[in-house]
Amino acid sequence: MLVQLNSSCIAAFKCCINAAFSLSTSTQMIDTVTEPRAQPFAVQVKTLMDLEARYQPKLSGLRLIETSQDNGLRMTTRLRELEVKDLLSLTRFFGFSSDTFSLAISLLDRFLSVMKIQPKHLSCVGLCCFYIAVKSSEEEKNVPLANDLIRISQNRFTVSDMMRMEKIIMEKLYWKVKAPTALRFLHLLHSHIQEQLSSESQKIISLERLEAQLKACHCSFVFSKLKPSLLAMALLCYEAKEQHDPEDGDKVEEILGSLQKQLNIRDGDLVCVRELVGKCLAEYATSKCSRPNSRRLRWIISGRTARHLKHSYYKITHLPTIPESAY
Repeated sequence: MLVQLNSSCIAAFKCCINAAFSLSTSTQMIDTVTEPRAQPFAVQVKTLMDLEARYQPKLSGLRLIETSQDNGLRMTTRLRELEVKDLLSLTRFFGFSSDTFSLAISLLDRFLSVMKIQPKHLSCVGLCCFYIAVKSSEEEKNVPLANDLIRISQNRFTVSDMMRMEKIIMEKLYWKVKAPTALRFLHLLHSHIQEQLSSESQKIISLERLEAQLKACHCSFVFSKLKPSLLAMALLCYEAKEQHDPEDGDKVEEILGSLQKQLNIRDGDLVCVRELVGKCLAEYATSKCSRPNSRRLRWIISGRTARHLKHSYYKITHLPTIPESAY
């Protein structure tokens, strides 16, 4: 019965999104770009560039978070980063795609930039953004029940709280879910580069490493303020520099220079962000962090703990009413 209910809820959710997409030309354009090779490369790049400004988090809201004191009353960069790391752990635990994680972070940052939320509501907001991304990106058979998601993440709110928060998030984001994330730019640009290199040279820039590095960047608040195209380009330039091959270096550099012009990225901006990327990745330089997808997160718990988790839903204290206050 629960599985049937979950399937119907997901179907209804997707219908709502499709209905919202039909009201917006921009979102319809995003849907067409998701099809591989549906359009020429230049057209896909231009489409994503035209859309990314509309899906950017509100800078004024992000600056307020950046300047907030960590006193337990206001959202801070530290709290946001901790929540993103929790969502990354959930992504690995369930084996969800990088697309799901990147979309969840996009939704989270966009919502935090337009709404003032209290720290006690952050876990609910984060899990709802994650669940929206899961239902939008993963196959229906792989979507967990909301109740199971709450239990596994060990949060103290109810499915009713999640439904209420999900509605608030979708309304505040105008039902625009499928944003042009940095990962989408990364996939598109990487594919274009690979097409122009020999099979041996294609090993220079690894997509798996790039995705792992992007996940590390998502965990740092500073990258929330950047355009997805700039972050994707900076990651490609950083990786090309780190994996420099004398024989193919000039060819890769030429391709990257052409892409930089297509994306209208200034040299100074690219150098600055590439340095930020390097600084961020220096903190994730261990072998485990360089390949975060190679091992899924596993929890080993006692039977007593398992029984406690199984019935914890019935002992949950409901969240207080969530105030809707925008920046």
